[in-house]
Amino acid sequence: MKRVFLAAALGAAMAFGGGAAVAADSGDAALKAAIAGSARTPANVARDGARHPYETLTFFGIKPGMTVVELAPGGGWYTEILAPYLREQGKLIAAGSDPQGSEGARRSAARFQQKLDANPAAFDKVEIGAFAPPTTYRIAPKGTADMVLTFRNIHNWIPVGDEGLKVLFGQVYDSLKPGGVFGVVEHRLPANKMQDAKASTGYIHEAYVIKLAENAGFKLAGKSEINANPKDKADHEGGVWALPPTYGNKDVDRAKYEAIGESDRMTLKFVKP
Repeated sequence: MKRVFLAAALGAAMAFGGGAAVAADSGDAALKAAIAGSARTPANVARDGARHPYETLTFFGIKPGMTVVELAPGGGWYTEILAPYLREQGKLIAAGSDPQGSEGARRSAARFQQKLDANPAAFDKVEIGAFAPPTTYRIAPKGTADMVLTFRNIHNWIPVGDEGLKVLFGQVYDSLKPGGVFGVVEHRLPANKMQDAKASTGYIHEAYVIKLAENAGFKLAGKSEINANPKDKADHEGGVWALPPTYGNKDVDRAKYEAIGESDRMTLKFVKP
């Protein structure tokens, strides 16, 4: 059977290029180029081994012609990849701190804009939205986004409460086209540990995130262990921020936290029916 399969494969390869062997599928070359590109800062590249950007984004099903919303991009770790990747054929909407919000939000938005302005060749086509739960959701016009992504942010939204979360997830749902994807990476709390009402450790239950999304109308399309870390038991003094790259406890037990590495993370793909 193996010989038959091999013969068929070789025959198909020989059918192209006058008998020359066809190169194996190299995956998403444009995404690989963006990850290897000059738009990325060395400190961010150093986190690739823990964050697996290629595997994560391909699991979500990203394509270069999509309209993608990045919720709460922070310092732009994923923006450095998404913006060059989507620049020519697609669109990236960075929905973070509100440029029209509080003084702190305006400062944060200005820092992010400065980052974009410093490299127009990569970031000049990034559109700016605003995402400030529970009041501001300038994400994307209703039914226009192919994908909404958020990385290690949901724990920050828990304090808005059940009704606030219902509105938030509903806004994400409404921004997507039918068939659109909501991709989530988040610090994972073991199911046998208690989650407090404000997720103050930075960890939350995977089942809770799934429930929030499903209550908004999403269907769970897949889970991945791409960003799992079995060394992380989610029991650190100071919560998830004790781990790299934050090292919130500074030199206290630093070697221990360095050996653990970044947090154990769920990677969830939801689809709008």
